[in-house]
Amino acid sequence: MAAAACSFQAALLPSISQKQLQLHCITNSRTTRKNASSTARRTYKKAITRCSVSLEDFIGGDLVKFDLGQWLSDVEEHKALAIYSPHEGGYEGRYLNRLRYKGYHFLDLSARGLGDPETTLTKFHPVCPAHVGKQPIARWYFPPEVDYRLSLLPPDAKGLVVWIIEAKVLSKAELQFLALLPSLRPRVRVIAECGNWRKFIWKPLKEIAGLPATGEQ
Repeated sequence: MAAAACSFQAALLPSISQKQLQLHCITNSRTTRKNASSTARRTYKKAITRCSVSLEDFIGGDLVKFDLGQWLSDVEEHKALAIYSPHEGGYEGRYLNRLRYKGYHFLDLSARGLGDPETTLTKFHPVCPAHVGKQPIARWYFPPEVDYRLSLLPPDAKGLVVWIIEAKVLSKAELQFLALLPSLRPRVRVIAECGNWRKFIWKPLKEIAGLPATGEQ
């Protein structure tokens, strides 16, 4: 293509010698390649991503958690927390174990099969077992989950933690009841897994549910 362009220019400019014209074409092609390579280098430099390194990266930040003390104090202060853990999982277990070391017992529930939280946790509620089309439809009644577990706690237990997974599917009204449950049952603490984040964080459940904070009207 460059040779065709040069022959075309030679036909238009007969006064310029063939050698000078070839020299001019070679110089233009080198300049074009140089500009293209410099542009690529500039584009590559703009695409570089720098990652910051903290102290946790050198001492095993996935095993050593410096915020466990703040976690325990927030559980005692707010009594109901919404947590956000990384997608790969496993981090929330360290915070759960720290509560277990403090003397708490746990009631693990899934929000997808919870039904009405107020009825399931604090009232006698009916449960209809699957009849598979061959058995008569029955209805069984179960005691309140929270009150039943509280009655089984040993004397030296500090309290009961209701740990709810997949709480992101709950409605705002259901989250509001869970945030108010510790005020109805003083020995109960509520931890709700409301989503995922890049690192393990938590917030007061009242803030997530749209309720005023403790002490506010």
